[in-house]
Amino acid sequence: MKQSQLFTKTQKDVSGEETNAGTQLLLRAGFIDKAAAGIYTILPLGFRTLQKIEKIIARSMDELGAQRVVMPALVPKKNWETTGRWKAFDVLFRLKGNGGEEYGLGATLEEMVTPVAQKHTISYKDFPFSIYQIQTKFRDEMRAKSGLLRGREFLMKDLYSFHVDQKDCDQYYELVKEAYFSIFKQVGLVQDTYLTLASGGTFSKFSHEFQTVTSAGEDTIYLCDNCGFAINREIKEEYPKCPECGCDKFNEKKSIEVGNIFKLGVKYSEAFGFEAVGADGGKLPVLMCCYGIGLTRVIGTVAEISRDNNGIIWPRAIAPFDVHVLELESSDEELNRRVKETSEKIGQYLQERGMEVLCDDRAQRSAGEKFKDADLMGIPYRVVISKNTLAKNCVELKRRDELEAKLVGLDEIRDYNF
Repeated sequence: MKQSQLFTKTQKDVSGEETNAGTQLLLRAGFIDKAAAGIYTILPLGFRTLQKIEKIIARSMDELGAQRVVMPALVPKKNWETTGRWKAFDVLFRLKGNGGEEYGLGATLEEMVTPVAQKHTISYKDFPFSIYQIQTKFRDEMRAKSGLLRGREFLMKDLYSFHVDQKDCDQYYELVKEAYFSIFKQVGLVQDTYLTLASGGTFSKFSHEFQTVTSAGEDTIYLCDNCGFAINREIKEEYPKCPECGCDKFNEKKSIEVGNIFKLGVKYSEAFGFEAVGADGGKLPVLMCCYGIGLTRVIGTVAEISRDNNGIIWPRAIAPFDVHVLELESSDEELNRRVKETSEKIGQYLQERGMEVLCDDRAQRSAGEKFKDADLMGIPYRVVISKNTLAKNCVELKRRDELEAKLVGLDEIRDYNF
């Protein structure tokens, strides 16, 4: 893709309302645009990254045997009343249609997925199964002041599993834990992300969160000084000692919750009268679990922890492009023609290898401007073509996460091991 064709532009400064460094960089680099507190447009560069995160997550869910659906965001009031959350859910957006009917905008979808599953499963032989979707969620957050880290409208993957056997339920829960760590490894978060014991709320005694350590986080977790076991602040008083190793020394850390998993038990199935017919003809309770990952929050978290003073440093798996080719102009028209020809050839070589290339072909931009924008956007590899590199029959190659650039011959770049 040619950068001159991108309708978005980089910015030198953004509103002082944005206090998170990662969100500031995403705004300046043209990945997102702010409409209001907690509400953002995902721009073309951001959408490419979002698509890659979605692909990683969807592949993992498919490997778990989960079946993908798309559920409505408009959930009828009666569903929320069935579970008692119409009035009790403090972040629920409530709407009234022209005909007087009332709805709650989907903040989470237990009220929708449970009756859907109930219509299609009768016997114990239909279990276990799991359903997931990747959908926009809406929450009327009181503190939507952390960019993509706490949104009023955001993209989320929610997975729901259904069981009639506790052992099977527990085993699947553990499989999802493993899958989540695999996802966070692929998106570049696993090194700083901890499985954290947290409150189960009204569902069970405990749940688990995946918390990424960063000073920009709104949560506080305690890491065992001996084994690294993590506990959320909200239940820390219950555990003066680590439940894993008995150590009483902890390190307090700020963190961002990038995922969570809950054992819901029968809370929602009982509310809807959802039972299965057992082998003996009797009724079996349906056990449920839910598992969430915020895709847009992942973008904000990666931008927060993977950056330097010059911009974002995208992990390659979710970078909008693999290689950023920079064409540097000179006052010599013939040299400029050769720069563009070389750029086009290199772009073609790399694309034939399945790599995604963004070419900064913008005219009348200084080398300094292009270098600054490349660092800000954070694409993993930068390839510079100029009169100086052509004189040496090479290009200048630099990894975004390294300080030094190196020269690579034009005859080598085609097969270079990026």
